[in-house]
Amino acid sequence: MEKIKGGVTAAKGFKAAATAAGIKYTDRTDMAMIYSIVPCQAAGTFTTNIVKAAPVKWDQKIVKESRAAQAVIVNAGIANACTGEEGMAYCSQTAKKAAELLNVSEDAVLVASTGVIGKQLPMDKICAGITAMAPQLTDTYEAGHAAALAIMTTDTHEKEVAVTFEAGTKTVTIGGMCKGSGMIHPNMCTMLSFITTDAAISKELLQEALSEDIKDTYNMISVDGDTSTNDTVLLLANGEAKNPKITEKNADYEAFVKALNYVNTTLAKQMAGDGEGATALFEVKVIGAESKEQAKVLSKSVITSSLTKAAIYGHDANWGRILCAMGYSGAVFDPEKVDLYFESKAGKMQIIKDGVALDYSEEEATKILSEPEVTAVADVKMGDATATAWGCDLTYDYIKINADYRS
Repeated sequence: MEKIKGGVTAAKGFKAAATAAGIKYTDRTDMAMIYSIVPCQAAGTFTTNIVKAAPVKWDQKIVKESRAAQAVIVNAGIANACTGEEGMAYCSQTAKKAAELLNVSEDAVLVASTGVIGKQLPMDKICAGITAMAPQLTDTYEAGHAAALAIMTTDTHEKEVAVTFEAGTKTVTIGGMCKGSGMIHPNMCTMLSFITTDAAISKELLQEALSEDIKDTYNMISVDGDTSTNDTVLLLANGEAKNPKITEKNADYEAFVKALNYVNTTLAKQMAGDGEGATALFEVKVIGAESKEQAKVLSKSVITSSLTKAAIYGHDANWGRILCAMGYSGAVFDPEKVDLYFESKAGKMQIIKDGVALDYSEEEATKILSEPEVTAVADVKMGDATATAWGCDLTYDYIKINADYRS
């Protein structure tokens, strides 16, 4: 596997475009389009929130029932959530407009929205945006990059990645982009993520690969403990790499799964590190667990602890907060056997041994915790299972951003 420059246009046969439709923002692009030159197999995973946005319901139906997908229309600024029958009608209207301009069927068009909940989409602007983007579609890196920029809301930067791997004698590419900064606390995933691949693979294995992979990637991030109404991951495969079609769990499938995991892990970490107001990516590794599930529960509990997140912002090695968060996680372990380490590019330091603080340098610990990427490693000494979760620090700016979000 090799990492390459690119995003949603890296795979063969995929094009993208972006435009400034003026849906909410007046100084930037706010609509994106992804298009495949041939029909794709589609897989998807969606929010577990009972309150689901209209685009989520639309895409769930397309992924489950449609023979193929060929285009995705995304808007930023308005979520089209809690909008009733009118919101669903707008999904249909969006798909119909794109289908007419792209010469594809309406049920081959996926839609996604992100932004303020409860507002209706300005369909005149949505349709004008689709009309503007259709003739601009290209397969260049710049087009994919522009699309990644257009789907942002409170994100501070675009998020994209691409890799290649070998399947048979062919080079296969997987690329992706996502947006996510706040309302990040998944039980599936939480954000919008769009992944494209030129792999030839069956719909069943495509869906299985995605559904399994999110458990260790998007499901292991948290910014603020809020699960969104619009969470969507879409994976499109158009077969343009011309590799022998993957229809069973062979070596090519394992290579595909490995590459997909890299893409999803990279995007997940980019979202966690770009949490609203954040200054640091906070990674928590639990090792020595008796089961994978135990390790996941413990690591997620730590990254969602507001007190721990605040300590990371203050570069404070307040290890008691970490042990406390592990203790209320619901997972059973012996706190008197836990070893805890902090590490970053500035170094690595053991803070506690067998649940008791060591005689460490607070100054050195603060230096380690002052880096933009910080890791806490907790060894519970119960087995060989491990899990990693990603979050961010909690800052004053998180409150400011969300207090002013609708204004």
